[in-house]
Amino acid sequence: MAKDKVAIVTGGNRGIGLGITKRLVNAGYKVFVGARKNPAIGKEFDNKVFFHHTDVREEDDHNKLIEFAIKKFGNIDCYINNAGYSEWMPIDKIDDEFLSNILNTNLKGAFWGSKAAAKHLKKGGSIINISSLAGKRGSSNNSAYVASKFGMNGLTQSLAKELGPRGIRVNAVCPVLIATEGLLEALRTKHAPGNQNPEEFISNFTTNNSALNRMPKSDEVGDLCVFLASNKASAITGQCINIDCGVLPQ
Repeated sequence: MAKDKVAIVTGGNRGIGLGITKRLVNAGYKVFVGARKNPAIGKEFDNKVFFHHTDVREEDDHNKLIEFAIKKFGNIDCYINNAGYSEWMPIDKIDDEFLSNILNTNLKGAFWGSKAAAKHLKKGGSIINISSLAGKRGSSNNSAYVASKFGMNGLTQSLAKELGPRGIRVNAVCPVLIATEGLLEALRTKHAPGNQNPEEFISNFTTNNSALNRMPKSDEVGDLCVFLASNKASAITGQCINIDCGVLPQ
């Protein structure tokens, strides 16, 4: 009897993470969502999604999340470090609390998740880091977030080399602006480029930058994650792949 395919998605209960969760379920995965708030999404997905309270800033929470999944299904196949947030702030206003919050969530969270996953993934397993186009280029008033995502891309490349001999692949996905509730909220803040009108900012950004004249969707990030986790991507590791509708061709 074939084992269930099991994926873990931190922050898989909202925004981009929820899009990833949906696509994994559609692809036949049992999905474990690690987040600080219980989304009660198990019933929505016919009990194919399981929640475990997780603060990604805490290393032991990642270990407990994996142990919960293994206890239920005996294995994990993919660990997706998705939990994170963005917030704009000019350098002269960044203090230790602001910087620590972003780095501890976005970057340290991915370190701890990758470390925990590396203990349990077997040959053919996959770690996927949800980075950002901000991990490829800087932008004004965004140094803390950009640094966290550049760091995540560096982590991805290093772990691909380190874990590759064990048959574990590590990749990153780098979306451009996706109009989740979290992003729209961040764009409404004082120092963000949206500055009270995020919809107009995204519309103008799309017109001026997108080759396809649109922005990607959360489900499309999910589709890429499903592919990267599959055997069809068995030769792909150490890559930080843009999903940006042609904003930054590479």
